[in-house]
Amino acid sequence: MKPSIEDRKKFDLDLEYGEVKEDMVAEMLQDKKVEVKSERGMWTSTGNIAIEYMSYGKPSGLAATEADYWFHNLCIDDDVYATLVFKSDNLKKIIKLMDNPRQIAGGDHNASKMFLLNIQSIFDKQLINKFKESIKI
Repeated sequence: MKPSIEDRKKFDLDLEYGEVKEDMVAEMLQDKKVEVKSERGMWTSTGNIAIEYMSYGKPSGLAATEADYWFHNLCIDDDVYATLVFKSDNLKKIIKLMDNPRQIAGGDHNASKMFLLNIQSIFDKQLINKFKESIKI
């Protein structure tokens, strides 16, 4: 059965949208600074990721990054199961918008401070709505 004109228009719009998003991903990697962190093991049982912001009393990780994008690998053994990608400024904003994000000490000698974020909470509808409102301002 031959696609209708309406189906063809929808396909063309979907294709155009997809191509724009492909270009956006390519742009992330071209002439941009990228911070890459890898979460091993614990996230599979806790559902949490750790975002460092201070080490030995000095800003580090997200607080110190000059990267345009923050790539957070979720690893199982040596394999990358998935990668979360944020604009660094948006990840900072997301953490600020969260209701009391949990903070923990970790790393060598527990000298680092980190936000412990539940992966599902990052995609919580209320948080997404707060984010949407914050970018309208």
